[in-house]
Formats: sequence, C-alpha cells, structure tokens
Amino acid sequence: MKLACAISSTASSATVLCRRGRRLFSSFSLPKTLNSSSYWRNWMSNTAATNSLHQISCSMSTSTSPSPSPTLSEPPPEKPKPKPQPWLIVGLGNPGKRYAGTRHNVGFEMIDTIADAEGISMGSVSFKAQFGKGFIGDVPIMLAKPQTFMNASGESVGAIVSYYKIPLKQVLVVFDDLDLPFAKLRLLPKGGHGGHNGMRSIMNHLKGSRDFPRLRIGIGRPPGKMDPASFVLRAFNRQEREELDFTLHNGLEAVRILVLEGFDKSATFVNSAKPLTV
Repeated sequence: MKLACAISSTASSATVLCRRGRRLFSSFSLPKTLNSSSYWRNWMSNTAATNSLHQISCSMSTSTSPSPSPTLSEPPPEKPKPKPQPWLIVGLGNPGKRYAGTRHNVGFEMIDTIADAEGISMGSVSFKAQFGKGFIGDVPIMLAKPQTFMNASGESVGAIVSYYKIPLKQVLVVFDDLDLPFAKLRLLPKGGHGGHNGMRSIMNHLKGSRDFPRLRIGIGRPPGKMDPASFVLRAFNRQEREELDFTLHNGLEAVRILVLEGFDKSATFVNSAKPLTV
C-alpha cells in the first residue's frame, strides 16, 4: 500500500506525515540512517533544492528509501551577438582648391561633415583616396574621397571594395544631382548612373553592378542656357550656402540612421525632412 509522504529537510530529526483517505496517521521518527548528517548531505548534494520541502514516494514495506529527484539543468548560455559589418561611405568630387566649395563637390562636403561629427581623421591617403576609419555608434565605417578626379572615381572605390570585401549593400555613394531641386536629398537602394560620370565609373569598376545605395544631393538646374559642365563648377552664394549646410546636417542624420537602424528608417527620415525656410 503506497502513501504520499513529505519530509522536512530543516528538522534535525525528520518526521513523515502520511495521509490515507480522510484519516491522518501520527508522525513517527525516521530511522537513524536517515537522520545521519552525512547521509543527508549526500542526498542533498544530488538535488538542486537545498533547505526546501522535498516530496518523495514511500511504501509500507521493510525499508523507506527516497526516490531520486530530477537534476535541474542550467539554462543554455546566450549566443554572442554578431559583430556589426563595416560600411564604406564615399563622397564624390574633384581634388584641389580650384574645385573646393563647388556644386560638383557636395559629395566631398558630406564626407567632411560626417568626419567632423564623428571625430574621424581624414589625413591618410589610401586606394587613391583621402581615407579615414572610425565608428558611428558601434558600427565601423570607412570614409573615402577619391582623388582621381570625378570621371575616374571607380578606380578608387573598386579597389577599396575589393580589398575589404565589403558587401555592395553596405557601400553608400554620395554625389551631386542636377535633376533634384537645390538642397533636396534623395536616398535610393540602387539605380543607374543617371548620366553622372562619377557614378558611371564606379559601376564599371563594380563589374556593372548597380545594387548599392546612394544619397543624392540636389544642386538644381543651370539657369538659362548655361552649360551644365560649367554650372556644376560654380560656387554657392550666401543663401545657397545656408541651405546647403542645413541639408548636409540632415544628410548626416540620414547616414547615422542608415548605419544604425537600416535603409527603410533612413529613407523615411529623408523623405519627411523639411527644407530650411530662409
């Protein structure tokens, strides 16, 4: 005949309470072998519940021996988070003081804005580019301003991508766009070169791939019958400079969101950004 019994582990001489039906049997002392401190310690070492109420099954036979309790397993260790993959952010332009501050060099200015904000030095020259390494948050980034002149930008970008084996989805190219209103931003996940010689060169050196994101900065259309080639080399007037500086700040935030939170959130930010009211 089997009964349900409870043994208290805190008592120096354990007692067992057994219930059958509605009648409560009186408590009785356990054998000395069960009271032995060495036996108790040995039994307790096989369980994970120290100083708690232990439930065992017992039978009315010549011996009472506790059935083994299941050992509690430890939770599996947490898997380490994967390291963030690096980004390459390229700004297009022409090297030299002659071209500094012109419309065709807004890509360079975007890189300078990011470098200043994130404390990244652009003092080294690698892969035919002014080059810098740093972080946005905990994400490693590389900044590059190709020094090959605009039409050969791909020589620099292709070499960096190949050397560091950067996935194209994490190569952002920033450049000027005649077809966008002045100081307007547009972030796209991929696309063609749109007649931009710098972008054409990059695509040629990436084996014709167009599957990389790009941030376009509008510089507007040339007035009247002005040659576009001459227009892109013009500097900005005072009002345009204020608007462009505001746009570059928005571009910085767009890049931060892109790197830390992903393309969709960054595109939403860019599309909802309001222009500076002058």
